[in-house]
Amino acid sequence: MAIFECSGLTKTYGAKKALSNVNLSVEKGRIIGLLGPNGSGKSTLLKLCNGLLTPTAGTLTIGGSAPGIQTKQIVSYLPEHTYLADWMKVSDVLNFFSDFYKDFSVPKAEEMLTNLKIGKTEQLKTLSKGTKEKVQLILVMARQAQLYLLDEPIGGVDPAARDYILNTIIKNYNPEASVVISTHLIADIERVLDDVIFLKDGEVVLTSSVDDIREEKGVSVDALFREVFKC
Repeated sequence: MAIFECSGLTKTYGAKKALSNVNLSVEKGRIIGLLGPNGSGKSTLLKLCNGLLTPTAGTLTIGGSAPGIQTKQIVSYLPEHTYLADWMKVSDVLNFFSDFYKDFSVPKAEEMLTNLKIGKTEQLKTLSKGTKEKVQLILVMARQAQLYLLDEPIGGVDPAARDYILNTIIKNYNPEASVVISTHLIADIERVLDDVIFLKDGEVVLTSSVDDIREEKGVSVDALFREVFKC
């Protein structure tokens, strides 16, 4: 059964098309790379899935429903930019998410914080940009959601932390759920992906399993990406 489907999905800003006639179906239990250069429409698609934007045309459903209050209960979304208030302590954020989401696990969040050596009493304004992004990822992955939408989860952290973050995603997501990871850092995440979606200028130019790419084309996802999107 598909957890996320869209048909003819289009989003325009005036004369500019951010997404054009996108047709996709994402099955449960998959880790999918939403791949494309900056400006290809990745963030727009994730915002549409989360109900932050309204489609210009076409349809989009999450678990059979249009994005709204019902779908927010099953979708865990990591936006591209930091949104947490600087005055809050890490413990305040945990309490906020615990009150807001029934599927949020405080013990799981605390375990991830300990592993990353982030104290619950620390104020967000004292944390580096990369550490704030780690806190946001922990909040997202501590939920028992059905669909995780991660917009550039490794873009703002140093290379040494990327492996840990990817392992955090793999170990903490609900295995019956699906994870969509938007990024242009293909080589760093290729090993965790089941499927890929290539977006270019708002259009889907490829959907495939990673295994099929390697078997049929004889190249890595990173190599194929460089070929499709070369300047």
